Amino acid sequence: MSSKAHLPVLLRPVLEGLNIRANGCYVDGTFGRGGHSSAILERLTADGRLIAIDRDPQAIASAPRALLSDPRFELIRGECAQLEKFIDERGLRGGVDGVLLDLGVSSPQLDEGGRGFSFLRDGPLDMRMDPDAGVSAAEWLAMVDEKELRRVLKTYGEERSAARIARAIVSARDEAPIERTVQLANIIAAAAPAHGQKRHPATKSFQAIRMVVNGELEQLKSALQQSVNVLRSRGRLCVISFHSLEDRLVKRFIRDASRETEQYRGMPSVPAEYRPKLKPVGKLIEATAEEIAANRRARSARLRVAERL
Repeated sequence: MSSKAHLPVLLRPVLEGLNIRANGCYVDGTFGRGGHSSAILERLTADGRLIAIDRDPQAIASAPRALLSDPRFELIRGECAQLEKFIDERGLRGGVDGVLLDLGVSSPQLDEGGRGFSFLRDGPLDMRMDPDAGVSAAEWLAMVDEKELRRVLKTYGEERSAARIARAIVSARDEAPIERTVQLANIIAAAAPAHGQKRHPATKSFQAIRMVVNGELEQLKSALQQSVNVLRSRGRLCVISFHSLEDRLVKRFIRDASRETEQYRGMPSVPAEYRPKLKPVGKLIEATAEEIAANRRARSARLRVAERL
């Protein structure tokens, strides 16, 4: 495995964005391999607290012992869309100083062919972040109709050749089940050759299928809304996205949460529940050339920060 697999993306801007209080309570809603969590914990005193969440059992199993043995740290196997539930169970609603969401797939997930995320490594066509929940990519491809598949490839993957690829996949599955990553990648490459492009022709389609199999946009929408409910006043929300759809969703959420509800906009007196909940902090942050050189995964990373009012 690459030594770069565990490099946390946009680490310094995240730590600055969270505006960490040494005795504060923080949530890493997408633990991954613990890079951000480790750095946050280093900045907390004995009174601080960090709760991390991840639905990938391998991420849970790979958590560093130093973190697991730290009394300030708790790691939960679950979804970021369960944020409010986990916080309520611990009596911390309105008491969280910062929430971090680092979206997308982790480097170790891509590096392991058996997980089915990578078109470069042959393995079972799974793609589930939690292999114990939902249907695999192979199962989804076996039952999705061509029209819906085309929509998913176009919407989630922003794939220009969505119609050709969808038609090729449906045709191929009529001949034999599509159960391996390289098998699917070859079908896509034959339907929409790269024609000199640097990116592999299956890149966008694999991304789209992964996103729908894991319900990633739905997870994000739910986690964003719940973050408002768990944060204390002046608590921070930091979201790292790697996909334009995700970034637009985050941008729109922060914008809308920073305004009065439309029916009260511009009125002199606004009921508390309809007042702005967040304010944007700074501008969109992207990785520097130096970080991208050290960690290619950072090249499409975008960080947005907001503060609870």
